[in-house]
Amino acid sequence: MKASAPVLSVSQLAAGHSERPLLSDISFSVQPGHMVTLIGPNGAGKTTLLRTIAGQLAPLAGTVQILGRDIRTMSEAEQARVRAALFTRLPHTELLTCYDVVSSGRYPYTGRLGTLGARDKEIVRETMEATDVWRLRARDFAHMSDGQRQRALIARALCQEPALLLLDEPTSYLDIRSQIAMLELLRRLARERGLAVLASLHDIALALRASDWIVSVRDGSIMRQGAPCEVFTSDAMAALYNIDGTSFSPAFGTIELARTPGAPAALVLAGGNNAADTFRSLQRAGVPFAVVAPHATDIDTALAQSLAQTVIALDSYEHVDDACARAEALLKQCGTLICLDQATMLGARAADRLTAKARAVGMPCLSSARELLI
Repeated sequence: MKASAPVLSVSQLAAGHSERPLLSDISFSVQPGHMVTLIGPNGAGKTTLLRTIAGQLAPLAGTVQILGRDIRTMSEAEQARVRAALFTRLPHTELLTCYDVVSSGRYPYTGRLGTLGARDKEIVRETMEATDVWRLRARDFAHMSDGQRQRALIARALCQEPALLLLDEPTSYLDIRSQIAMLELLRRLARERGLAVLASLHDIALALRASDWIVSVRDGSIMRQGAPCEVFTSDAMAALYNIDGTSFSPAFGTIELARTPGAPAALVLAGGNNAADTFRSLQRAGVPFAVVAPHATDIDTALAQSLAQTVIALDSYEHVDDACARAEALLKQCGTLICLDQATMLGARAADRLTAKARAVGMPCLSSARELLI
């Protein structure tokens, strides 16, 4: 299948607020129907990059092309019909309703008088309904909540029917339900309309789930770009955000607090993918721990790699007795055994053997972290 021409092409771009660039040698593209997300620490240059692509800052070097045309050769009216942008700073308005603000997104199509035609009004209503602000159409925009205004401004951008939509932290001010709804809307519009979306997000869990392509930016340059599975790795996140290499959990797409230092004081027998609460309870209480999990690919194992001091995972080709022998050696270092109900996923033989070993030496055998932390 022949690849589509990109809606946005950025090539060797240098950008900034003066002759000294904040960004240099930036190159990437956004295909129709795709959502590309910029991630990186504060001050990395994500907003500067978006403002340059939006035409608010002139490129210091390199090119920005939309639909194959350099934006410097396009009039403001032409750009307004193919590109829409929304930044985090909410505008201050007076005596404008929500409908007034959203409908202003149609002005590139209405001519000098700014009169909305029947088709314009239809588009405004459809977009406001899709972003859940139609019921607020008569509300004074200045008196709406930040989350409501954010949705209205996204509706205004969508009213432009752009080929390219630029969003700087589009989920800011939104509660969890609204964040999910907004990203689902953007995904659907990208798919159905062939809309190209370029957004910056601080929430890497959302970026991981919503994006087709990730561009990670640090210190004014692209550190890495690729599919989410290629960028969201423990090593890449550690380098991007200057955090401990085990803090990022690829299985959960989350940043975990640093593991508690010190020799493990408890051994957790986990299984059934239900040990996350136990792990995090021990970590919050400052109790270093070790884990025995049923398999290296188990979800519990993936989280334990971030939080536990030591992890023993039963290998597909390893005999249960061999895994138990390794666990028994680890058990001697710990003063407590926590055998979760789901630990039978290890096999009744393994759980029984480790429990018997602990009791033989007078070690407490608990069924939850709560018993240890009381």
